[in-house]
Amino acid sequence: MKPGPRSSFRVIKDEIARRIGEQTWKAGALIPGEEALAAEFGAARATVNRALQELARAGLIERKRKVGTRVALHPVRQARFAIPLVSQEVAAAGAAYRYALLAREARAADARDAERLGVALGDMVLHLECLHLADERPYQFEDRLINPSAAPKAMEESFETLGPNEWLVGAAPFSRAEFTFLAALPSAREAKILDVAESEPVFVGERRTWLLARPITAVRMVHPQSHRLTSRL
Repeated sequence: MKPGPRSSFRVIKDEIARRIGEQTWKAGALIPGEEALAAEFGAARATVNRALQELARAGLIERKRKVGTRVALHPVRQARFAIPLVSQEVAAAGAAYRYALLAREARAADARDAERLGVALGDMVLHLECLHLADERPYQFEDRLINPSAAPKAMEESFETLGPNEWLVGAAPFSRAEFTFLAALPSAREAKILDVAESEPVFVGERRTWLLARPITAVRMVHPQSHRLTSRL
């Protein structure tokens, strides 16, 4: 829906981010210039310029003199922190990779979902449980929530053959992320899936991403204690 006349820079910024997030404007696409956007939103060019500057700082767009403004080709993940693709991690270690979807459920967010993902109680969420294997041994258990209002096409995906992380990297650009790493004891379900003892510490990575203020996903990734994380920036 087109915003009304005399839009503020926040309205313009949020609408452009929405179009990028829903891939109305795809990665690498040239977006309309300031004059055209000013006419569409009923705003001054200075207001449009401010919105575009903030989106550029967030890593969603790239602005170049005499070339124009394009949707960023490379997701923010590459500029701030490397979000690995598990299949590539396993292959790089010389092992055979296999992926299995364990559970997929679209449901109304309960209290735990709402707190974990940052949505309202009762909002629709997509819950996925996946197992990644290396040489047929459990490598990572992935417990993920996706916010369909930020990534609506996720509801159309079965995730039977393509993992949600790989899908999100290509389909749901983000502007902000939060990473947490910790050692913890596994839940009974995590221990069973990873084939470890409940008394055996595991390596846990937790990540949340947002498109501006809208949460996209929250994921808990649990590995056997032998796991090592290496990141090169």
